Amino acid sequence: MTDTVLLTGISGFLGGHIALALLKAGFRVRGSVRNLEKSAKVTDTLKRAGADTSRLDFVALDLGSDQGWDAATQGVRYLQHTASPFVLKMPKDRNELIGPAVAGTERAIGSAMKAGVERMVLTSSMAAIAYGHQNTGAPTFGAGDWTDLNGRPVNAYIESKTRAERRAWELVDAAGRHDDLASINPGAIFGPLLDDDPGTSAILVKRLLDGSVPAAPRIPITPVDVRDVAAAHVAAMTKPGASGHRYPMAVAPLYFAEAARILRERYPDKRVPRFEMPDLAVRLYALFDRDVRDNLGELGYAKRLDATPTETLLGRKLIPADQAILATAESLIQHRLV
Repeated sequence: MTDTVLLTGISGFLGGHIALALLKAGFRVRGSVRNLEKSAKVTDTLKRAGADTSRLDFVALDLGSDQGWDAATQGVRYLQHTASPFVLKMPKDRNELIGPAVAGTERAIGSAMKAGVERMVLTSSMAAIAYGHQNTGAPTFGAGDWTDLNGRPVNAYIESKTRAERRAWELVDAAGRHDDLASINPGAIFGPLLDDDPGTSAILVKRLLDGSVPAAPRIPITPVDVRDVAAAHVAAMTKPGASGHRYPMAVAPLYFAEAARILRERYPDKRVPRFEMPDLAVRLYALFDRDVRDNLGELGYAKRLDATPTETLLGRKLIPADQAILATAESLIQHRLV
């Protein structure tokens, strides 16, 4: 019998890539969506990407509701929990992100353990590792580090990912099942789009390509390719001894100006910014651009992730940043989003 994986958030950018990897590896995938009307588009997207969708079915689940979770985990061997709110524009009420992220994790992990699911993989983030610390130097953060919510101010998204991952580990530890959970902690996820929904991270590349950013702010990106992130989810689920650990993953950080240079060399006809914006100008510009304003805390502060555990898990180096960013750009152009 083909093993079944419950994959929450299958309609998202990362969720789609994980589904594709799972289906190509021979698993049966039960994908969760908030509205089953999305299932036809997801099926068509995965089929066009080369997946055998005869082993794909869907359930309707909401992070904020108990309904359907216990039924969804019946007959499931593995859980991949990717669903969590992700935005660039922070809401006025932090709990709009924190509440669903934590409650959804509680429902997913709790139902999976109740059903006897063998191994659980949580999509966390570098947001749960590398924030709230002193803004000095160019530090490297690893699997043993946690974001300090009592330290330097962090935004609602960072807090949501930190609290959700901590809650997941609390739940499995309380049940004596620490070694049945793995968390994947990626940086900013780029790479090829599977459909015409740019998601969130790809919007950063879109804005560099379409001229909506007049000059590049001195804000760093800590990139990772979605194909690597999907592969890490599958490896953490299947490899002996892989669970019970956190897996930070990103390549060396680069600033927007460097990302702009990579894009400008490949697409000289696009309106990619040519100059880096002085920090004072960024702060003034942020008064009129909330996307920039919500990320001012990162101005000039490049953080690295120690991806050694993840590269050991995968048995190879991660895809370089330029390839990930160019793959995003190519997809945006192919889907006529730029």
